[in-house]
Amino acid sequence: MDNREEVREFLTSRRAKITPDRAGLPTGPRRRVPGLRRSEVAALADVSVEYYAKLERGNLAGVSPAVLESVARALLLDDAERAHLLHLAQAADGSDSLTRPRRRRAKGQWTPHRSLQWTLDAITAGPAFVRNGRMDVVAANRLARAFYSDLLNGSPQPNLARFNFLDPASRRFYPDWDAFADVCVAILRTEAGRNPHDKDLHDLVGELSTRSEEFRSRWGAHDVRRHGTGTKRFHHPTVGALTLAYEGLEMTAEPGMTLTIYTAEPGSSSEEALRLLASWSATEEAATEEAGSTPRNAGG
Repeated sequence: MDNREEVREFLTSRRAKITPDRAGLPTGPRRRVPGLRRSEVAALADVSVEYYAKLERGNLAGVSPAVLESVARALLLDDAERAHLLHLAQAADGSDSLTRPRRRRAKGQWTPHRSLQWTLDAITAGPAFVRNGRMDVVAANRLARAFYSDLLNGSPQPNLARFNFLDPASRRFYPDWDAFADVCVAILRTEAGRNPHDKDLHDLVGELSTRSEEFRSRWGAHDVRRHGTGTKRFHHPTVGALTLAYEGLEMTAEPGMTLTIYTAEPGSSSEEALRLLASWSATEEAATEEAGSTPRNAGG
């Protein structure tokens, strides 16, 4: 696969972020480029300047794991960035299909098997949902449907990235909108390196790049990250402010799918807010079911 532009932009963006001080090099006068020079990265990676220049032009095909590790070390890549570099090299070699099994599904065809939905429904104290690498939400429990009501009730194919960048409601729902936007793009950029053949992902990136300057500028930064655990703030239209911890769990039975569960600190106001949201959701669902079962001529 020809991913030379992606490789070039990733390597140059990482090099530009490293100061000589961070790399343990003398600063020196008259530095005309941000970050390190190519010659400095080559020296740190113990390769020739010509060879590193070839890599930075996007030619990763055939590069050995040892050289990739040396470059990663020289560029001070974190775990997510190292993995991204490896995926780019695998794609350049055409070997990503051997190292990462992919299940080709047309958009909208995959539905959760019954036991997965049962598992989600058994989680009653916090929102729980399953998303793919494109950030399509493909399954959710009742509390997640109430929690993400603006997202899950407004689209036949709900997508967290579209919601984040194209729906004005996201600015109210995410008090720390910029941080959510950064994470959202980093997840998509990570997925693009891991699964470069995903046409739906390419289409999504193209749509968001066209419609959102906020997305376009972040996409150009080439930042990647792993999104596994942490704390986030929300402002729900029904129950107000919440601070929730989250865990993201990769699903062994469904490669590329992630189960995310939000929980509140025991005894906190956020835990009480989730209880109120669960009660409100159950009441709304019961009312909807009752309305749906009432004969049209009842009372007439």
